[in-house]
Amino acid sequence: MPRVADRVVEQLVAAGVRYLFGVPGGGGNLDLVDAARRAGLRFVLTATETGGALAAIAQAELTGCPGACLTTLGPGVSSVVNGVACARLERAPLIVFTDAYGSATLRGSPYDTCVHQRLDHRALLAPVTTWSTMLSPDGADAAIAEAIARAMAAPRGPVHIDCPGEVLSRTVEGRRAEGARGFQPSVRGVTDTDRSAESLALRIPGARQLSAFRMPLFIAGMGARDAASVVAIRELCATLRIPAMVTYKAKGVVPDDDPHFAGVFTNGAIERPIVDQADLIVAVGLDEVELLPRPWPYTPPLVRVSAREVAALESKLPHTSWDLASVQRSVARQREAVCAPTDGLAPHRVVQIVAERAATRARVTVDAGAHMFPATLLWPVSEPNGMLISNGLSTMGFALPAAIGAALLQRDSAYGGPAQAGRHEDGPAPRRHDSHVVALTGDGGLLMCAGELSTAARERLPIVIVVFNDASLSLIDVKQRQRRLEESGVSIGSVDWRGVAESFGITACSARTEAELADAIDRALGHRGPALVDAHIDPSGYGAMLKAVRG
Repeated sequence: MPRVADRVVEQLVAAGVRYLFGVPGGGGNLDLVDAARRAGLRFVLTATETGGALAAIAQAELTGCPGACLTTLGPGVSSVVNGVACARLERAPLIVFTDAYGSATLRGSPYDTCVHQRLDHRALLAPVTTWSTMLSPDGADAAIAEAIARAMAAPRGPVHIDCPGEVLSRTVEGRRAEGARGFQPSVRGVTDTDRSAESLALRIPGARQLSAFRMPLFIAGMGARDAASVVAIRELCATLRIPAMVTYKAKGVVPDDDPHFAGVFTNGAIERPIVDQADLIVAVGLDEVELLPRPWPYTPPLVRVSAREVAALESKLPHTSWDLASVQRSVARQREAVCAPTDGLAPHRVVQIVAERAATRARVTVDAGAHMFPATLLWPVSEPNGMLISNGLSTMGFALPAAIGAALLQRDSAYGGPAQAGRHEDGPAPRRHDSHVVALTGDGGLLMCAGELSTAARERLPIVIVVFNDASLSLIDVKQRQRRLEESGVSIGSVDWRGVAESFGITACSARTEAELADAIDRALGHRGPALVDAHIDPSGYGAMLKAVRG
């Protein structure tokens, strides 16, 4: 007879979950892992709980379906918090299963609250989840159905399910329940983004008012990555000659080589020469968590529209007065601004050299850190989710776990490419990437998830890990210098990343010159398993980059 764990897995598979990630303990999630095995849902052991959550987030972004991870009780739950927080601020649907003590375990205990490894999991995760529950024997079917619905309801995010072992291992009779009939996902919850936009955004003006705007500018955010939005934005840009900016998360909504591409928008300084020319800003899927937390500096009306409303704008907006050639010259100046000269191997040259060899054949994941500036501006992306990056939380240690999640999908023959699986019928056909994923990470970020090198090696995933090695937390170092503070607490020290990688059985090499880097990347891309390139960079140009990008 099936167990509760079998019913849980059945619903996960039906919802499109591709893999289950995490670090199991000895309780109920062993039943979950076993049920997944029997159902053909692969469990991938990660080195850390947060690494498992980040890998699942990457898969959720690529497939449009929920990602899933599990942890043991107590320390496992406290360890996964950063990954769950990332899902919350990246608007990624994530289902987090945690082991829990059941009532039978606690019955008769002389202690009310202090039990070995016992924490209030729901209270711990409450600030970073949208919903939480504990499975019960009779309500498991409905609870999982509701969890999936809530994770997928806009704005998407993580949900938490406490799983007592005595529940998951219980056998069940009869057919699976219909699910959570009482829960109806709202069209969109009231978020901080909605409230803050009230003072900035206008309701869409009437046709006569819109016809007066001669220089409208699109800004595409993370909510514009679906196929319908991509088609609508690209078609309207081409029809009316409207330039479009993208946020980090929306790279590829308008391809970098498109004549209407106007650069990356962060609410920083580098994009202002173009935005200042606009008389109307049309934000599609823009979320406040994507922007630098500073005052909005622009005076033109800001209109927030959905994909359907974008298409409707075609009959209301006139052909624009933009000089697209001038826009392209401004974009070229943006890229030049992150190409600061250095005596040694420059970070921007690392991005350019790797991109020349891999951008057309590999997805890229980008970690938080100073190297993010040249990576996001110089790496060309042609489709949504061709670049994966943590922007809402901007957590370090993201690139490698995200690359693991992406590489597993690309290895899956059922997966077609970087656009959302199963959602291509009304959008551009997805381009199948070659087998590699490139992870661009700083040495500080890789230190935070170095154990996931073992995951990549065990799974034999074709990931090329490029480490921007400067022995420092360079972005924090730059900010420290800007404030004229003495250098303190930013030096990592020398790490032999080649030796670290090889200790996990990963092919690795070091590079200190452009020629060495080019050769190393060519060899890494010719290798079927994971490969690491330890790029020893000169960080002296980061200060100029930060000033150019953020002001």
